[in-house]
Amino acid sequence: MPDALRRRITYLLCALLGAGLAACSGPGGPAALTEEYQQCREVYRPVRGRIYDRNGELLVARQDYYTLSIPKAAPFDTLALNDLLGWPAGALQARILASRLPAGPPPRRPEPVADSTGIIAPDTAKPKPAPPRVQRWPIELSITQPEADSLRRHAREYPALVVRHRRERSYLTTVAAPVLGYQPAAAQPFLYLAQRLARGRYYRLRNGGVEGYYNSLLAGHRGAYHPLTDGHGKVHGRWAADTAFQQGQDLHLSIDAELQAYAERLLGERRGYLVALDPRTGEILACVSAPTYEPTVLTAPGGNAARRALLLDDENRPLLNRPAVQASPPGSVFKLVNAAVALQLGAITDHTPFLCDQSLVNCVHAHPTARNLTMALKYSCNPYFYQTLRAVVEPRPDSAATLADTVAARHAHLDEWRRYVRSFGLDTLLGVDIAREQPGFLPTAAYYDKARRTKNWNFKSIYSLSIGQGEINLTGLQMANVQAIIANRGWYITPHFVKAVGKGGPLPRFTQRHRTLVDSANFAALIPGMEAAMQRGGTAELASLADVGIAVAGKTGTVQNDEGDDHATFAGFAPAHKPKIVVAVYLENAGFGGLSAAPCAALIMEKYLKGHIAPKRQRWEKWLRCGDLASQGH
Repeated sequence: MPDALRRRITYLLCALLGAGLAACSGPGGPAALTEEYQQCREVYRPVRGRIYDRNGELLVARQDYYTLSIPKAAPFDTLALNDLLGWPAGALQARILASRLPAGPPPRRPEPVADSTGIIAPDTAKPKPAPPRVQRWPIELSITQPEADSLRRHAREYPALVVRHRRERSYLTTVAAPVLGYQPAAAQPFLYLAQRLARGRYYRLRNGGVEGYYNSLLAGHRGAYHPLTDGHGKVHGRWAADTAFQQGQDLHLSIDAELQAYAERLLGERRGYLVALDPRTGEILACVSAPTYEPTVLTAPGGNAARRALLLDDENRPLLNRPAVQASPPGSVFKLVNAAVALQLGAITDHTPFLCDQSLVNCVHAHPTARNLTMALKYSCNPYFYQTLRAVVEPRPDSAATLADTVAARHAHLDEWRRYVRSFGLDTLLGVDIAREQPGFLPTAAYYDKARRTKNWNFKSIYSLSIGQGEINLTGLQMANVQAIIANRGWYITPHFVKAVGKGGPLPRFTQRHRTLVDSANFAALIPGMEAAMQRGGTAELASLADVGIAVAGKTGTVQNDEGDDHATFAGFAPAHKPKIVVAVYLENAGFGGLSAAPCAALIMEKYLKGHIAPKRQRWEKWLRCGDLASQGH
């Protein structure tokens, strides 16, 4: 082969080989992926947001916790360990013993029984052996960070002991437990305990508060990024899909922590609720469900014994979030709604007189004849409002031409009344930013057909609606919202607990106004009577704040209770003509609303508007925790 041809063939082979190597080692080839690029993964975990009150006071945050885990029969010198931790002698043994106590109260011995002669025989029976102690191993004891550091430095001397560190939700306040709720993951021990007990079914209607409702915003979103980088750190695309990182958002509540604490002290161990809100914005200033508990009880580690005794076994049901889920008859407070609807439908005017006819319904107040609506509200005359609602429901002359059948007319009028009343946000969910809210109940004509087993019922069989009794039920949030509607002369913003999420405002739906079907002039006609109720001779005269320059408009109520003492209610707002606060109070078994619920609401209004309580009313604070003003000579 000639040399020239041999050189030409060699050149072509080298060129082909070079082109193949270049294709294999280029930036986009397989060799580049395996030899030059690296598959990286970057994960960013958000920190759960904090919770503040309306004044910037920190209520909930994440904090570091340290625990000491002691296994069963661990060999170590307890005296030396007490000395190392700076504890007094015997402190470790006492804490271990307390942690091993069984959940629930100890068994009770039977009471001695007298024989036929009335003599109680001495108990000669041998005492029964105590039930075996519930063993919980390993024992978990809470310790401080300096104590944890000391144990870690002496870990070789105590190999059986384990120090653990975790970051958990910490409640820096002792109030507003039903409002704050709990982080769902942190309350699992409590939820498991509730399901095991007989009352577990009832407490499935649990309330996670704002922690549960805003959980996704508080928790944020973990971000995972998957860059494909070369040896110089330069990114060459992604090798997997990314998930965007979002930091946990802080919540700024509308709750005033100082006012909330004052309201909780005021209600004490009573059963009932108190709701205070700003009618101009719908922001809830205080929300008390009594009796209450501390927020830490639900999530504290190793606290099942306390949770069972204080929460699940308590007959007062402190876990029941009464303002949101307890729907009850509102009593005479509901007369305001009936009066507004009757004015709107033309059944009465603000000058309509009605006799206090005791044959229609009993009236517990001795008072002059109500010559107009103002007097009727001042004295809360039951017969007046009986006749008011009767004028709405019973067939009217103007409808006889189209509804000759009186039964059909009565059905149509009741359903028309219900349509107007529902526009107050009743018989429906308000949409408050808290879980398990209940809608309450307003009866329909079809409901009475079924309940009375006839369509021929008349007003006498449903008259209890006129005084807020019978089948009608409202929640505490709805009662407060009704007062906000009257204060605003016909509109409301949905009540809410969070006024700002992060650096923004509330959720958009908490800025929208909702209007009722009643004209503003008909709400204005209610105000003189609500103010008169606070004056001398009115049902709420003891709750007047005229001495400190505050005009209050309100309405008392006494809810009949067949199983014990009546329940006391009050709802109102102040100042009467430029309202800044609405308060609704419901106290179980507290009797007349003017002697307990109304003074309680007045103290809340004065505390919020003035910042302090006048000396003449300071003694009320103690009295109202266990009784009413009548029991104290007022």
